[in-house]
Amino acid sequence: MSAAYHVPFRFKISRPVTKAVFRGIFHLLGRVKVIGQENIPYGKPYVVAMNHVSIFDPPLIGAFWPEQLEIIGAADVFDKPGQGQILRIYGVIPVHRGDYDRVLLTKIIHIIKSGFPLLIAPEGGRSHVPAMRRAKSGVAYIVEQTGVPVVPVGLVGTTEDFWQRAKRGERPQLEMRIGRPINLPEITVKGNERHEARQQNADLVMRHLAGLLPEEYRGVYAESTIFPT
Repeated sequence: MSAAYHVPFRFKISRPVTKAVFRGIFHLLGRVKVIGQENIPYGKPYVVAMNHVSIFDPPLIGAFWPEQLEIIGAADVFDKPGQGQILRIYGVIPVHRGDYDRVLLTKIIHIIKSGFPLLIAPEGGRSHVPAMRRAKSGVAYIVEQTGVPVVPVGLVGTTEDFWQRAKRGERPQLEMRIGRPINLPEITVKGNERHEARQQNADLVMRHLAGLLPEEYRGVYAESTIFPT
């Protein structure tokens, strides 16, 4: 059994500073509203699943989440000036979109089993429009291997025109809507049925996520939305 994961010391120093800086930036540029913090299972490992419209989504959640999150991000962003440096300072874990990366999945599972919450975008990347796309099955695989709950988070207002509107002084409304934790059904089938069951669990996460979002954000889950009770 491998040793428990520990957040590197340099990230323990840099993350609170990074979070504070981005909270200030978002408060300056927009009007931020966080709903449902009481739904967070504090002090326990869990997966945060968000809708992903634009580059503003991960920093918004990272900045305003009460606990420090481990975050995975697209590897190609690390090569972009400015953005790449920010990701490295925070300690974002790079992922190559569309590739099966056993080493990465093993690391993610190890992090969660060591007691840390993880932020993931089940769609596998930015949609560039509010409407959600169908999820990849990765979120279900991670939960299958770790047994942790999923906390759905619906982001509203982080559209790609946010920066342009903010520069005009509009101070757009940004909302982070945190839903109740979801415990996914256990998967006991094998073979192709196992893959189908994982996809169904990933879709279940997104159906709950759709219930936190306005109609125009629900996309392919508009007809199967599960609303909070």
